[in-house]
Amino acid sequence: MMDWTDRHCRFFLRGFSPRLLLYTEMITAAAMAHGDRARLLRFSPAERPLALQLGGNEPALLAAAARAGEDAGYDEINLNCGCPSDRVHAGAFGACLMLTPQQVADCVAAMRAAVAIPVTVKMRIGVLAGSDRKADVTAFDEADFERLHRFTATVARGGCRHFIVHARKAVLGGLSPRENREVPPLRFDVVQRLRREFPELWIGVNGGLRTVAQSETALDWAGGVMLGREAYHRPSVLGELHERVFSDGWRPPDARGQLDRMARYAEQQVAAGEPAAAITRHMLGLFAGMAGARRFRQRLSEGARALGHGAEAARDVARLLRGAAELQAA
Repeated sequence: MMDWTDRHCRFFLRGFSPRLLLYTEMITAAAMAHGDRARLLRFSPAERPLALQLGGNEPALLAAAARAGEDAGYDEINLNCGCPSDRVHAGAFGACLMLTPQQVADCVAAMRAAVAIPVTVKMRIGVLAGSDRKADVTAFDEADFERLHRFTATVARGGCRHFIVHARKAVLGGLSPRENREVPPLRFDVVQRLRREFPELWIGVNGGLRTVAQSETALDWAGGVMLGREAYHRPSVLGELHERVFSDGWRPPDARGQLDRMARYAEQQVAAGEPAAAITRHMLGLFAGMAGARRFRQRLSEGARALGHGAEAARDVARLLRGAAELQAA
């Protein structure tokens, strides 16, 4: 999730499960080639296991970015073929890549040749583009499935064995990113059929999964499940999922324990020059659904904005986080 799952967000989410695979926000291969690569790839070892999600359409650039990700210590390289935003579409990557399966296969092959870690693909069940945008977004016929089947088979021949499928079509242009998550209907049946067609592939599912029960139902047939905004806005669901799926005896710390962990982290990061709000903005869902959650969000947001920089601010942000727990409980 671009501009959301940065390294501070991922460190926070790791507190809810030591085993769930986390993904970076999408980083373009061009930015890796021409920007501050070290800054873009920076992460804490505590975030692992961690996948680097890349955007792009040029095999050589993607291969170089994948190699840099492996060298930096990432556990997986993921190519985004599912994002429908206008900014990504204008760059000819994201969901529009589903219209050019051989190009995606070439990109996957180049990345696989460059790294030893897994190369995976995030995708949709289909796309509507150009003149097709006026078509019925709720429809999914045999021609749609043939295109999805052809894309999957072609990319698999390029060396991808692991696909995460958002069970909606993507509409390129005409719908906002939010509408693209809500207007095209979820079609889990399509992903189930795709998995039956490709039993040799690992096929996971994404889209509309909000509860442990929904995720467990999907895990009855899918290789895995991916949660996005629900995990961001209600991170405790990750701890609930860990307990139910892995059954390894691990229990996530309670909210106060999470705040104490983040207070230590924030103190170190703010002392190193990070703005406090860059960390606390990801924590507003910690008490989601609990009494006092609104007071907690307000105190955290206002308090972080009021902090300065340096050693004094570092001590203040730690006090802010620990004090916010008391405010929520009041």
